[in-house]
Amino acid sequence: MADAARAARLAQRIKVIVAGSLTRVVRDEAIENVTVTDTRVTNDLQNATVYYTVFGDDEAKAEIAELLTRNTGKLRHELGRNLTIRLTPTLTFVPDEVPVNATLVDDLLRQARAKDAEVAALAEGKAFAGDADPYKHDEDELEDDVEDAPEDER
Repeated sequence: MADAARAARLAQRIKVIVAGSLTRVVRDEAIENVTVTDTRVTNDLQNATVYYTVFGDDEAKAEIAELLTRNTGKLRHELGRNLTIRLTPTLTFVPDEVPVNATLVDDLLRQARAKDAEVAALAEGKAFAGDADPYKHDEDELEDDVEDAPEDER
């Protein structure tokens, strides 16, 4: 079993090789809209998961997924020619959901900012309930002690 640092270096190398060989191996114009975003390799260096994003609609994404599935063997062959390890890892292509999740987070933040502005508008000109300083101080305790003391101790 290899160490995690070697697996990370190999994942980076696989990412570069796969991204560079996509247009050479998969000879389809639709593949130009693909970006390889990340690659993860298991610690035993046997399996590699390649994450990718596609610029386009759902139809283009489905077409790219089918193209990558169909050409996985060719891409693995190209990977084996360029890597200097004993066994070539199997490739699995997974669409990367980070851009979709980032868009959702941006929408939530935008809604939160609008809500903050709404709350600030409602709070304008209002005062807090209670005293300005709600905490008890040392001189308050001394006054309370004097008031609570019996008459002969005063």
